[in-house]
Amino acid sequence: MNARAEIHWGGNAQDRLALAGRRDWSQLKGLEGLWPELERLYGSQVALDAPHGRHPETLRFDELRQAIDRAAAAFADLGVAGGDVVALFAENGPRWLVADQGLMRAGAANAVRGSAAPAEELRYILEDSGAVGLVLESAALLERLALDGPALERLRFVLLLEGEAPTAPVALPCLTWEAFLALGASRPVPPSPTGGPERLATLLYTSGTTGQPKGVPLSHANLLHQLRTLGVAVSPSPGDHALSVLPIWHAYERTAEYFLLSCGCRQTYTTLKQLRSDLQTVRPQYLISVPRLWEALLSGFEDALAAMPPSRQRLLRKALGASRAFHRRQRVALDLTLKQESPADRLLAAAGALLIWPLHATAGALLWPKVRGQLVGGRLRTAISGGGALAIHVDGFFEAVGIELLVGYGLTETSPVLACRRPWSNRRGSAGLPLPDTGLKVVDPASRAPLALGERGLVLAKGPQVMAGYHNKPEATAKVLDGEGWFDTGDLGLLLADGTLVLTGRAKDTIVLSSGENIEPGPLEEALVASPLVEQVMLVGQDRKQLGALVVPKAEALQSFAAAANLPYSGSEASPDPALLRALARECNRLLAARPGSRPDERLGGVTLVEPFSIDNGLLTQTLKQRRDRIADRDRGAIAALYGES
Repeated sequence: MNARAEIHWGGNAQDRLALAGRRDWSQLKGLEGLWPELERLYGSQVALDAPHGRHPETLRFDELRQAIDRAAAAFADLGVAGGDVVALFAENGPRWLVADQGLMRAGAANAVRGSAAPAEELRYILEDSGAVGLVLESAALLERLALDGPALERLRFVLLLEGEAPTAPVALPCLTWEAFLALGASRPVPPSPTGGPERLATLLYTSGTTGQPKGVPLSHANLLHQLRTLGVAVSPSPGDHALSVLPIWHAYERTAEYFLLSCGCRQTYTTLKQLRSDLQTVRPQYLISVPRLWEALLSGFEDALAAMPPSRQRLLRKALGASRAFHRRQRVALDLTLKQESPADRLLAAAGALLIWPLHATAGALLWPKVRGQLVGGRLRTAISGGGALAIHVDGFFEAVGIELLVGYGLTETSPVLACRRPWSNRRGSAGLPLPDTGLKVVDPASRAPLALGERGLVLAKGPQVMAGYHNKPEATAKVLDGEGWFDTGDLGLLLADGTLVLTGRAKDTIVLSSGENIEPGPLEEALVASPLVEQVMLVGQDRKQLGALVVPKAEALQSFAAAANLPYSGSEASPDPALLRALARECNRLLAARPGSRPDERLGGVTLVEPFSIDNGLLTQTLKQRRDRIADRDRGAIAALYGES
């Protein structure tokens, strides 16, 4: 690698060693070819189970392959052919995967979204994707969609994964799951798809800056790259148990699931409500989730700690402090920090780690196994966090109690993983090293000139996992993909000398909550500025649980609002009354809830009052656009207070 911040990662010795004993699946022309091979390898082993659905189900690998073939035969009989797209709006479960892979086996692709998405959004996806069929969670969703017009005329059938067919007449064939599989059992399996790995596998829809979703077409080649390369970070064994809680239609969960199943793992579907109990009953070796889950587990530990007798609390806090300190010094000694440590500092850190080791080792033998058992069942081998940055204190806690927490980075447009931390190079605070065959470079956001190693700029990516362009949106494609195939991630970061990617912020406005939900602030801010109380507003919340708002109030209107509610307001942004802020947040959330297609995660956890944004103070451009990074920097204290941080 040269002095420029650009790397084309072919893998190093550790990567090659990690992949050496794993199947590379290079012979596959599409994902549909995976299942016969897995049946041959793992036959009677359990592949999928869903204990909490209306109809609890378990499928072995041989049963899964048979179900996929039946689904493919049924889809073909319903008129689905190579190149067609079928919309799939449903939640986690074995039936989702059977429908997904049945469509690919029939040579078709799917356009996916969760069943809880606003009906307006689902109707848009149905129209934009050109779907010829519709697979839904239940008849209730079909009723909520209230389909009519061209989208309905184009549809050939509706398939319901759960429940009975609707009682009201439907203007096209509507099948229950049982009838669908019975149809497939009586029809021949269609011939293997043609067209090679570059053919469309799926359309995933991600929010656009206009609020209108953009279709991200991913090919079989995009997804197969992930299947072949994720083994550099995790090394599952056949029979290992994985617990699935993220939405299956999300690129991150979906790719992880394909990968884990390809390794012979058993996948159990759970829900957020059932997660804590399932962690104890399933006791998974692998758990894929977003920062919000790890924050919740840490919060649960802290709540349990606060309820303990004072002596027990002191013991655990002292042990936790010792283990954190040991790992912190160990990382310095092993040169696994984000800066190049001097030999003297590394030697000093090694000596410090040795001094702390006895207390850390005692805690590791007596305390942390119990904590791991209570938190995640006690067998968790590797935990992977994605969908947003992981707070350092959360990362450090799990490291201290002996849970290997790896972090991956990517986007829907990149299938999604571009980089991930490795067990042998787990630099806390970084996004890790690129996956094999992946290019990363850092450029100046304005000029696109390449920057040097260690310099912060816009992160571009290139590789087999990068999409070819947005569906039916050439202008949007041109904004993110250049003539050489480099994809603009919209993230700011830098590259270290060994190829590690460190992310430092977002160049685009999208806010990613710690739940992994993407929020486009523009339309929400427009709704809030329409309030007579709000002069200016900027939403915040990157990598946090909820959105927050920095509000520049209309002073007189807010004074009247406060007086009507019998709340104090001095007319100053300094130290506003907490009750007034809560009342203002409720008013803002009322406006947000009234927006067409409003989503529950588009709500404010709190607001705070700040000084105006202007051209003179450098917080607005000449065209009156907000300089979000500068506003966040000026008001970082207010943002920290908004989230209860020091």
